[in-house]
Amino acid sequence: MAAGVAVVALSRSSLLTSVALVFAGAGWTSSVTLFNVGVQLAAPRWVAGRALAAYQASAGGIAVGSWIWGSTANAVGVKGALLSSSAALLASVTLGFWMRMPRISGAVEQALDPLADPEVRLPLTARSGPIVVELEYRVDPKRARLFYAVMQQVQLSRQRNGGYGWSIARDIADPELWTERFHCPTWLDYLRQRTRSTDAERMLHQRANEFQIGPEPVRIRRMLERPIGSVRWKDETPDRSITDHPPVAGPGSGP
Repeated sequence: MAAGVAVVALSRSSLLTSVALVFAGAGWTSSVTLFNVGVQLAAPRWVAGRALAAYQASAGGIAVGSWIWGSTANAVGVKGALLSSSAALLASVTLGFWMRMPRISGAVEQALDPLADPEVRLPLTARSGPIVVELEYRVDPKRARLFYAVMQQVQLSRQRNGGYGWSIARDIADPELWTERFHCPTWLDYLRQRTRSTDAERMLHQRANEFQIGPEPVRIRRMLERPIGSVRWKDETPDRSITDHPPVAGPGSGP
């Protein structure tokens, strides 16, 4: 595109100018297309729409650029403005050396929780909740401070994905045992949370799991919190949440 703009600035032939404009337009179109595709592939599936919208909002820079180059043309002439534009385009290529697009290494949308899929034996619906999640880690006491620092970052990740009431506790009778606890508003919110981790968050969760010592993996409990008054007094009383909505199973669980 820079070469095409430079040729347009220096050309005295209508045919050469027309050919240069074709190449400049092709460069512009391919760049915009590649950036659009790159933004969508680099973003997790659940946030791709918002990422693309944020990228397209930068198109407002075209209006600013129009004003800048119009003012430049008034100051140094059309030829000078086009040559300056060509030089700026060539210089912008160097930005790619330290502001690179993220590498795409597989399906970003498969951002699943590294923990085992939930086993469901209760007739849960999408609106069943709150859901209480507890994870038990066994950590070498010598690495306790480092583990605690990592879990502070895990807290931000849980909260970003909709968790609340997060806490981390250490067993006073068993110093190796740590319990992470947080809530999700509903069962559907929890299932969504399991698919909304970014690459950085998956690496963070994996790092937390690597503190686990012993042959057993990190133990996880998923519980349906039952506030006072939420349980039916009689078995024959219909549960509207179940009769109005079919049960929702977790990923990997049976029908």
